Amino acid sequence: MVKIGLLSDTHGHLDDSVFKHFENCDEIWHAGDFGNIELADKLAAFKPLRGVYGNIDGKDVRISYPEHLRFNCEEVDVWMTHIGGYPGHYNPSIRQEIYTKPPKLFICGHSHILKVIYDQKLGLLHLNPGAAGKQGWHKIRTLLRFCISEEKIHTLEAIELQK
Repeated sequence: MVKIGLLSDTHGHLDDSVFKHFENCDEIWHAGDFGNIELADKLAAFKPLRGVYGNIDGKDVRISYPEHLRFNCEEVDVWMTHIGGYPGHYNPSIRQEIYTKPPKLFICGHSHILKVIYDQKLGLLHLNPGAAGKQGWHKIRTLLRFCISEEKIHTLEAIELQK
């Protein structure tokens, strides 16, 4: 079993409470818009980090993190990207691949809206952790925490950060 802490759209701001919420996680996944490489380095020093760059990330982040990351966690095929859309409205740049070779877990950020949607058509779970940073139009800052055991994604929790 792997315990995962998922966040996105930090935009250079990292609450100290993130470390408390993710203290029992095995890995941290960041779905883009880190804001700066120092934030990514702080997370990576705390727990193993997987991430993708977002549209606001500079060259330093883009050198260290890819635009798309596809990997297996336990027996789950995971695809993480920053601008991915959501079921029925996938981003045109990834639409063909997601329809021809769908992952079991599709993660993106960008919208600043927490979403957990099961795509019945493709048989995949879509996760967007919302925004953990302070920059943007969102009013509530959010994170996700979940587990993967073999081929099962379970124990999903949405976490609201204090204002």
